[in-house]
Amino acid sequence: MRWVEDLIADKPVDAPALIDHDGTRLSYGALRAAVIDGTQALRALGVQPGDRVVVVAENSALMAVAFLAVAGLRAWCVPVNARLTGPELDAIRAHATPRVTLFTAGASPDAQAHATRLGAVPGGVVLGDPLLALTDAQARSEPVFDTPARQVAAMVYTSGTTGEPKGVMLSHESLLFNATHSARSRQMGPGDEIALSLPCTHIMALSTALLAAFQSGASVRLLPRFSIAGQLQALAQGGTIMSGVPLMYDHLLRALERGERLDAPRLRMIGCGGAPLDPALKARVEAAFGLPLANGYGMTEAGPGISSTSFGPYRADGSVGYPYPGCDARVANPGPDGVGELEFRGPNVMLGYYRDAEATARTMTADGYLRTGDLVRIGPDGALHLVGRLKEVIIRSGFNVYPPEVEAALMTCPGVVQAAVAGRKVPGNEEVLAFVTTDGRATPGTIADHLRERLAAYKQPQHVVVVSEMPMTSAGKIRKPALVRQYAPE
Repeated sequence: MRWVEDLIADKPVDAPALIDHDGTRLSYGALRAAVIDGTQALRALGVQPGDRVVVVAENSALMAVAFLAVAGLRAWCVPVNARLTGPELDAIRAHATPRVTLFTAGASPDAQAHATRLGAVPGGVVLGDPLLALTDAQARSEPVFDTPARQVAAMVYTSGTTGEPKGVMLSHESLLFNATHSARSRQMGPGDEIALSLPCTHIMALSTALLAAFQSGASVRLLPRFSIAGQLQALAQGGTIMSGVPLMYDHLLRALERGERLDAPRLRMIGCGGAPLDPALKARVEAAFGLPLANGYGMTEAGPGISSTSFGPYRADGSVGYPYPGCDARVANPGPDGVGELEFRGPNVMLGYYRDAEATARTMTADGYLRTGDLVRIGPDGALHLVGRLKEVIIRSGFNVYPPEVEAALMTCPGVVQAAVAGRKVPGNEEVLAFVTTDGRATPGTIADHLRERLAAYKQPQHVVVVSEMPMTSAGKIRKPALVRQYAPE
C-alpha cells in the first residue's frame, strides 16, 4: 500500500524538490527532514489520527511540508487559500472543527493577518521559522482506516460559486491516482521543474502539479501568487512545465503584445484547466509559445482529474480530451443532440461531503458515479466536449442556450478581454445576459453586431454589459451570480 507521504520517501537525497517563494532551494533529503520536524510539531500540538488540520496558506515550502506531515499522521489536511476573507475562513473552520489551524505567515501577508486576527501563537519551528498555530482541545477525531482508498488525506472546500462551500473528502488513493496519471501524461521526471503560481490550496495545483512532481522526482518552483513578471521570470530561470488557467495565459499574451519578452529556454509543456478554454485563445497561446496547449477538465470531487487532451492525440478544438485511464464516463439522459449530464466513476472520486450525507447522496449514483452537473457530448473518438453547466442552461423561447457557446463567440470579438454569460428569469421567458471586460475598442453595440453574424437569434444576448473587472474566486473562476447581482440592468 502507498500513502501520500510515501511520494517523497524514495527520492535521491540531493535531488532538487522545491524552490521556495524566497528562492530557497530544498532537496528531497531536506524536504524529508522538514516533514519530520513538522510531524513532531503537530504531535506536540495534540494532533491525532482522524483530526482535521486547517492550513491557511499561499504557495510555500511550509505549506507542502505541513500537508505531508498531516497526511503522515493520518489526520486530514484542510488547505485554505490565505486570500479568503475573514468570514469565509471562519465559516470553513466552524464546519471543519479542526484540532489545529496553521498559518504560513512567512510566505503570505494575508496568512499573517488571519493569524493576528485569530490570536495564533508559535507552535514549533519548521524550516527555521516559527509555526503559528491555533489549537482546539475539544475537537473530535474522525474514524481512521488502514487502507489508502478509505482514509481521508485532504478535505478541500469547494469554491462556493453557486452555493455554500462543501468539504470534499479525498482519500490518499484519490490524490495518488491523480498525481500518478498527471505525471505520466506529461512524461515528468527528474530534471523537470514546474513553474507553479496556481494555488496549492486548490486541488488542481495540489494533486496534478505539486504531488505529481513528488511522484516523478521533479521539482517545483513555488510562486505565492500569479503575476506576469513572476511567471515570466520562473520560465526564464528554467521552468520546463507550466500549468495555468485561461486568464493567466490571456494576461501573458497581452504582456507579450505590449513588448514583454518570452524567454523560456527549457519549457517543453504547457497545460490549461480550471475554466473553459476558448479555442481562439488556445490558438493564440500555441502560436506565442510554440507548443501545443494541453487542455484538461476536472472538479474538486474527482480530486480533480476527469479528462485531459494529454491522454490522446493533439486537438485544435476546445475539447477537454479523454477520460483518465481506468475511469468510466457516461452521458445521462442525452437529448437528440447527444448532450446530457456527465457522470464519472474512478478511484479518484471523493469519499463524500463532510457532515452532509444528503448532498453526498444527491451527487453520487447508486452504482458509484459522480454526477458532475456539467453538460457534455462524447465524440466518436471518445473525447469529451463540454457544453455548459446543467444549472446554467438558459431556456430562451423554448430553446436551450449554453453559456460557453455564447462566451466563445464573444471572445472572437475584437476588443473583448473576458466574457461571462448568465441567464435571468423574466415573465414568461428567460433572457441571456452577457458581461464583458474590454480594452476600450468594443462597445455593447459593436459586440451585438458581431454576435448577430455568429449566433442564432435565440442565442443572442438581450443585454451586453461592459464591466471594469470580473468578480473572481480565489481559484481564478468568474463568479457569475455576483455579476448578475451587481451589474445586471433593471
